[in-house]
Amino acid sequence: MTDAVPTELLADRLRRAGEAAAEQGTDVLFVTPGTDLRYLTGFTGASHERLTCLVVPAAGHRAPPALVVPALEAPGFADVPLEALGIELVTWTDGDDPHLLVSDLSGGPTSMAVDDDMPARHVLGLRDSFPEVPQSLAGPVLRTLRMRKDPAEIARLRAAGAAIDRVHARMGEWLQPGRTEAQVGADITAAIVAEGHAEAAFVIVGSGPNGASPHHDVSDRVIEPGDVVVIDIGGPLPDGYNSDCTRTYAVGGEPPAEVKETYAVLQEAQERAVAAVRPGVSAASVDRAARGPISEAGHGARFIHRTGHGIGLDVHEEPYIVDGNELVLEPGMAFSVEPGIYTPGSWGARIEDIVVVTTDGVERLNHNPRDLVVL
Repeated sequence: MTDAVPTELLADRLRRAGEAAAEQGTDVLFVTPGTDLRYLTGFTGASHERLTCLVVPAAGHRAPPALVVPALEAPGFADVPLEALGIELVTWTDGDDPHLLVSDLSGGPTSMAVDDDMPARHVLGLRDSFPEVPQSLAGPVLRTLRMRKDPAEIARLRAAGAAIDRVHARMGEWLQPGRTEAQVGADITAAIVAEGHAEAAFVIVGSGPNGASPHHDVSDRVIEPGDVVVIDIGGPLPDGYNSDCTRTYAVGGEPPAEVKETYAVLQEAQERAVAAVRPGVSAASVDRAARGPISEAGHGARFIHRTGHGIGLDVHEEPYIVDGNELVLEPGMAFSVEPGIYTPGSWGARIEDIVVVTTDGVERLNHNPRDLVVL
């Protein structure tokens, strides 16, 4: 299956992938099913034990792009505009060695890069077929394309943000004392789909002490009056582009003064980090902007993860907003800004919005209140 990406846009992505490979000294890219292949061709199918592989020669090489596909799976590519994209479809049957077939189609490369998520059986199979050719990851090449979202991708991310905002706006329907995290999570999961997502990729309901675990899932813990609850939810729309948004709630009454004071620090940190986003600054500088207020308030050791991650066809992708990443932000880059403060055994809080770098600043894609909402 394919999504509705215009053929002209796919062709441009494929062309730029070849140019990026040439710029980075890579002769050929090998891309198996996953989000990279979806980005380049629109194909949404999964990988299986039989090799499916897109061969993308670097710009200037004589070999044309080719797609190697098991013959029994070729009908699944009927909707991919291969001819319009200039991609040769090459099929193989059981008993053939598809890795050698890929080798024959690659034009005698002296360097190659494999998709970051290619199954190991195929990585090693290609290595055996190119024993003298150095092998590297294709991620550094393809991320130069995927990090910079085009207007159509940004529109899809906006729609995903609006859909997950609608779920957060309904939280009072489900998040109530006496219910378990799992019960609340089941209602949220259904609502994520009802509000337009293809599925709920993740639902975190971290109540009380569970809120101090950033990647908590759900449990049978009963939510108690006075609990602070972290709700981190998201998933893909049918077009593949993801939402991801976190809000923190106080259930059953006003929280203690200490919680309010700490949360105010967190809210200031998130505001400062978003305000720091603009073209020309580094990813690390946004991370520092988030950590400043938290460290100044004495909570630095309780902010235990990076400030953000890129988002698009994957929930987590480049760029990563973390100390040491001196990548310069450019218009079209989309990522989360999600500082958190966590007290093990007691409570935690996190605020997360998806933002996009604009030509002169930043656009938030989530718009629900960032206050500590009392339900």
